[in-house]
Amino acid sequence: MKIEVVRDILDANAQCAAENAALFRRLGLVAVNVMASPGAGKTSLIISTIKALDIPVAVIEGDIASTVDAQAVAAEQVPVVEINTGGACHLDAAMVRQALARLQVQGARFLFIENVGNLVCPVEFPLGEQVRVLVASVPEGDDKPLKYPGIFSAVQAVVLNKTDLLPHVDFDLSRYRSLVRGVNPQVPVFEVSCRTGHGLDVWLHWLRDLAA
Repeated sequence: MKIEVVRDILDANAQCAAENAALFRRLGLVAVNVMASPGAGKTSLIISTIKALDIPVAVIEGDIASTVDAQAVAAEQVPVVEINTGGACHLDAAMVRQALARLQVQGARFLFIENVGNLVCPVEFPLGEQVRVLVASVPEGDDKPLKYPGIFSAVQAVVLNKTDLLPHVDFDLSRYRSLVRGVNPQVPVFEVSCRTGHGLDVWLHWLRDLAA
């Protein structure tokens, strides 16, 4: 019985995600599902991108509680809505559909969807996004691709944030690159620091290509 319930949930989400994808296409939106563990820098990356990207964006912020991240994004004068999951460890396609109905997306080219901080659950629930991006960070350690191969293999881009801390943290960058390639050979890895701006130009160039 439990297996059937789980299958029903995943099937319903997949159907809603397909409908979302069709809606995003009609609206001309490139939807980007941004996933990471708590504190890796999802919001920082989105805000840094908003400040430097010369393309209009809208944002859906997902979190277990509070509107802290949505308030930070709103300060950049872009359309944003918050989804509080009330304890759920991921967003699902229905949540995104409901949020989109409250979001002013006219004129936007990108829709950034910040998922709940988690490296496991969000992988199982597509949202209708065009691309999935994983944000990792130097303080988390260089072994994350070994511990969480599912999410590393499921994304179209990996952003390694907080590279300004490399001189101060025991992090083997070459090993990290090799481990990422071991589970996702073709995925681009963007090494950035949202604090200093290092590497963000390459990330922005990749996004502009998506919108072309």
